[in-house]
Amino acid sequence: MSKMCQISGKKAMTGNNVSHANNRTKRKFLPNLQNVKLYSKNLDKFFNLKISVRTMKSVEKNGGIDSYLLNTSNRNLAPEALKIKRSIVKTQNK
Repeated sequence: MSKMCQISGKKAMTGNNVSHANNRTKRKFLPNLQNVKLYSKNLDKFFNLKISVRTMKSVEKNGGIDSYLLNTSNRNLAPEALKIKRSIVKTQNK
């Protein structure tokens, strides 16, 4: 699996290491990814996801995975998160 957040879609960026002599070498800036188990109250099920710590803080601030996904626009979500959001919306409409 790639080093990409499964909710926000944040992935590795590239840049340069710059020495005191101003020598530049390529490097990667990797996101701080953690394996987490998140519980969806609407779906009554757990999801094992690899998400960044910043996304984890946002999910906690919004009160859980359900409210975070419903309040976030589809443009800002990764494909895995969109699948979960669609199933949450589907169960809410019933």
